[in-house]
Amino acid sequence: MKHALIAALLGTSTLFASAPAFAQAKPEDVIKYRQGLYQVVAWQNRTLGGMVKGQIPFNAAEFARAAELIADLAAVAPGAFAPDSDKGAPTRARPEIWSDAAGFKKVMDSFQAESTKLAQVAKGAKDVDAVRGQYGAFIKTCGACHDNFRTK
Repeated sequence: MKHALIAALLGTSTLFASAPAFAQAKPEDVIKYRQGLYQVVAWQNRTLGGMVKGQIPFNAAEFARAAELIADLAAVAPGAFAPDSDKGAPTRARPEIWSDAAGFKKVMDSFQAESTKLAQVAKGAKDVDAVRGQYGAFIKTCGACHDNFRTK
């Protein structure tokens, strides 16, 4: 059910397709998929960040739900960077994603690991202080990718 919801949000039934499946897709479709995936991540992160910053009242169940959704999306995000999906539609993905594949894999692995940890921590959280530290670690992974692999 959860995965069907994510697929519906992104407007694709191939959410959990592997990278080889994306190699068959048109670059502009991969870019659209990637942008949709990260749009959902950003939307969920607004909730998390708002709670951590005290702009939104902390709701443990909502925080855990958003963190779990981000972790699920982080698990499939690497497949959204198929070869040759750096052109064909407007994108802020930098060429270094493909020319520095090892560096990009490192930041994606970190994004996956820290978002998974955040989802785990959030499951038992009673207050915002319980998630604040792990949220900070998660956000650093976002910054590492944005700083090195995304144009401003």
